[in-house]
Amino acid sequence: MTKPKRVATLRLKRADRRLKTTPHITPRQREILRLVALGYTNREIAGSLNISVRTVEVHRFNLMHRLNVRNVAQLLRQALQQKLLPRNFSAK
Repeated sequence: MTKPKRVATLRLKRADRRLKTTPHITPRQREILRLVALGYTNREIAGSLNISVRTVEVHRFNLMHRLNVRNVAQLLRQALQQKLLPRNFSAK
């Protein structure tokens, strides 16, 4: 009977690891992620948030680094999978 306990323990450890790997992003990064998902350019995001284009680039770089992705398509896919964006996000 030790095997079922061991399997259950392994499953819990895996679940804990998944929870720990979900990245924490700041409210500003979440806002920029939403605007990226809506198709805004860095310049448009910077203008609407009254920040520099370079600041937007840094936020996007940090988001991509935290989610371990290399392009915007992967960024959006990971954001949806990790529930950083709602499945039916919109401009509202």
